[in-house]
Amino acid sequence: MDEKVENNFFFDWIMPIAVAVIVVLLVNHFLIFQIEVKSGSMTPTLLKKDRLMSTVIYDYKSIKRGDIITFYSREYDDLFVKRVVGLPGENVDIDDKGIVYINGKKLNESYVKYPSPTEGHFKIPNGKYLMLGDDREISDDARYWKNPYIDKSDIKGKVRIRVFPFDRIGSVQ
Repeated sequence: MDEKVENNFFFDWIMPIAVAVIVVLLVNHFLIFQIEVKSGSMTPTLLKKDRLMSTVIYDYKSIKRGDIITFYSREYDDLFVKRVVGLPGENVDIDDKGIVYINGKKLNESYVKYPSPTEGHFKIPNGKYLMLGDDREISDDARYWKNPYIDKSDIKGKVRIRVFPFDRIGSVQ
């Protein structure tokens, strides 16, 4: 009788908890992950200390201009959150007023509140992306990095929702 009670306790309590923990760990590692914004470079879209949920990217063809991406910076040995501005094979020009042009066509960037007069020309290699922050006045981004291009293998996820602070919970675009 005692053995039956122990088996019931194991299968009724311990086993479901163990399975739930394993599922959470697998989902957190292979499907979604959380990241905290470390700077104000994405203001006003994202603020410093915002907590975000990102989905892991397995199909790089799903990355679109304007997506907010989490990626690993080899130069800084850290995870960053920036917006995709340039795609593989494109020419990106930034003029002296901070206006961005993709292959000669002006890019509509309604999310940029503070453009920067930092000029630049970028010919993006295949398999690479160009990332910029939304607050161009303070963003440490591709315009200043030694290697301005992010390899697709360093892209970790696409930001989907803000989970903190609670008064700003919602999807991120």
